[in-house]
Amino acid sequence: MPPTSKVELYAAIRRDARAGLSGRALERKFNIGRRTVIKALASAWPEPRKKPPPRPSKLDSFKPVIDDILRADLDAPRKQRHTVKRIFDRLIDEHAMVDVSYQVVRAYVAVRKPEIRIDAGRGAAEVFVPQSHRPGMEAEVDFGEVAVRLRGTLVTCFLFSLRLSFSGKAVHKIFPSGGQEAFFEGHEHAFRVLGGVPVGQIRYDNLKAAVAQVLGFSRQRVETERWTAFRSHWSVDPFYCQPGLAGAHEKGGVEGQIGWFRRNHLVPVPEVDSLAELNTQVEAWDTADDNRRVGARPRTVGQMFALEAPLLRSLPAEPFETGRWFTPRVDRFSQISIRTNHYSVPVRLIGRRVRVLLHACELIVFDGRTEAARHERLLAKAGSRLELDHYLEALIRKPGALPGATALEQARAAGKFTPVHDAWWAAARKAHGDRDGTRALIQVLLLHRHMVHEHVVTGLAAALRAGALTADAVALEARKAADTDTTPTPAPEQTVTATAVTSLTERRLAQLPADTRPLPSMAVYDQLLPSRRTPREGTRS
Repeated sequence: MPPTSKVELYAAIRRDARAGLSGRALERKFNIGRRTVIKALASAWPEPRKKPPPRPSKLDSFKPVIDDILRADLDAPRKQRHTVKRIFDRLIDEHAMVDVSYQVVRAYVAVRKPEIRIDAGRGAAEVFVPQSHRPGMEAEVDFGEVAVRLRGTLVTCFLFSLRLSFSGKAVHKIFPSGGQEAFFEGHEHAFRVLGGVPVGQIRYDNLKAAVAQVLGFSRQRVETERWTAFRSHWSVDPFYCQPGLAGAHEKGGVEGQIGWFRRNHLVPVPEVDSLAELNTQVEAWDTADDNRRVGARPRTVGQMFALEAPLLRSLPAEPFETGRWFTPRVDRFSQISIRTNHYSVPVRLIGRRVRVLLHACELIVFDGRTEAARHERLLAKAGSRLELDHYLEALIRKPGALPGATALEQARAAGKFTPVHDAWWAAARKAHGDRDGTRALIQVLLLHRHMVHEHVVTGLAAALRAGALTADAVALEARKAADTDTTPTPAPEQTVTATAVTSLTERRLAQLPADTRPLPSMAVYDQLLPSRRTPREGTRS
């Protein structure tokens, strides 16, 4: 069967040439010329067909004029640009164009106009349709990266923002990570501040805390299980934007809000000792921003929110646990591993499984139902946060391990192990020897569990001046400092944590009316006893 296409012809020529046919034999077999044989042997793919040169047109001499007119229109006012009809008329009146139809000019302008815009860097015009938002109906949520100097170290944190579309009221909070725990806690904080939940949809991008999988090019998403439970609890109706930059404009309000907040409140880079301190400032900034106006709106953000607040859906009465539970086993270094980071626990828990509640900013370790440790969550990966107090019982038996302990270095960096501790420790080792002096220091460190840190440091300094290098002397001086300290001790805050469990019986009893019945009396209890029978007459007693 002869070849039906040029590609098959080239393949047949190359096949026969490899079989040993000469060039003349190939020409005779396929009835082709010598140049075709040479091209087939040089490349298996035929050269593309050359386009014939365009036919000359009577419009060719006027094309440069049309191009100049279209380039001038790029900078002209939108409503005073040339139409095809105006270009056609000018070519006739000013350039004496004849024998060229209007359709030819229109076809050339339709092709050349977008090319000139692209060459000038203008590109195709993208249309944005203005939107109106009803009060209490819609909101937008997003994270943004911010730089914070935390305890002298520049770190990257994440700014959560929830913005109401009608009023522009926004609630912010800064977290060490942008994970699911921060995503949930940011929502809960925003809903508590606003006093309700938007009735309509809340717009999100496709962040991993909520979306497990994007289904093709549709709006359908496979959600994570915890996010499904969370939005069901808070009655959140999500709307997911298009993936990538193409969907950024769909929640442009919160995108611009994060940039505005970052430029106006986080420049210069804030320097704080903790994120809790920074979030206190963020709450104050959010309150102050209620007095600003968005664009040319006649009312402030606070005045618009006053109209919107009564229309929000009421908050649920039941709490939702935003943290995530883990059950790691304590290793022989008295540490647990959570999200590639290591945290210390008391040495008595070595080899046992503990329950860990991971929040966005901290984690809590439980031994059964008793809190065993609490740590600030680490920002980086593969880090460790060790508490010296957790190792004291082991260091009593191994005092030689204290000088090089990682927990000691972290305590020094955090300011918990002061130079006064070092001076007293050096004097105690000089007086009692390394082993006994270190054990005396460990006994002093145990005082921190039931005494104020400042009082123990004062006791160490007083005992060092007096040359009393025993733990009992330090305890005595610390108690004296506590007795003379007139600073009132702040009462612990009565906060309800997310781990508190309300008894179902207590909830039901709290809803019952007060019992006004009198207490039972025991005065007539004897009436219930059997009466004694008196012996009949004539019977033997």
